Amino acid sequence: MGGEPQGQDDNGQVLALITARGGSKGLPRKNLLPLAGRPLIAWSIKAASEAACRPRVVVSTDDPEIAQAARDWGAEVPFPRPAALAQDDSPHIDVILHAVAWLEQNQDYRPRWVLLLQPTSPLREAGDIDDALALARARGADSVVSVQKAPGHPYLMHTLDEQGRLRPFLPTPPGYLRRQDLPAVYALNGAIYLVSREKLLGRPALLDQGTLALVMPPERSLDVDTAWDLRLARLVLEEKHGRA
Repeated sequence: MGGEPQGQDDNGQVLALITARGGSKGLPRKNLLPLAGRPLIAWSIKAASEAACRPRVVVSTDDPEIAQAARDWGAEVPFPRPAALAQDDSPHIDVILHAVAWLEQNQDYRPRWVLLLQPTSPLREAGDIDDALALARARGADSVVSVQKAPGHPYLMHTLDEQGRLRPFLPTPPGYLRRQDLPAVYALNGAIYLVSREKLLGRPALLDQGTLALVMPPERSLDVDTAWDLRLARLVLEEKHGRA
């Protein structure tokens, strides 16, 4: 944590940056795949647009088709992402810094907060975004990251040796015999990364020892990476919003 608690009026001071490159190996054209009547990326635009903190919603993409879909669903696409920042191994932090720098240099826009929303989290809701900002303000924190309770505990996980035999991933401390006795562990769910612009520019990172955790339920923590993930997300959203 760092700095003093922020004021309650963040209108115009939150940049919701949705990063969506055109290439995707696991699910080709993933960000445009249909999901309960909208392309995948549109669900993140919807959540950001409905948040009470009223963020400025900007999409960073190298793909003209994604850019047009983003505009169609209400986001701004003020610049194309450089090809050098749209590779499989392009660091995410560099994509964010490029967007922040472009908006400052070309539009004199300097938000107080930068909110990274990955389009692969379509079940994230506007309330989760507002909760992250409220947590940062209440605790005087300069970064918040969303997590979920880990679906599998590391003490219960194993590796395989060369002969295919199970080996403990971690040695289990004495006394931990039942699942309910194990210490709680949490995993990043990829839905929300909130960081102050000042911290981002001073020490480019989304997560450090001062970062607070926003715990989200598993039903809003799905990260779409495979065809099975997409199917699950479609079932959830169609049940909630109906079929298109």
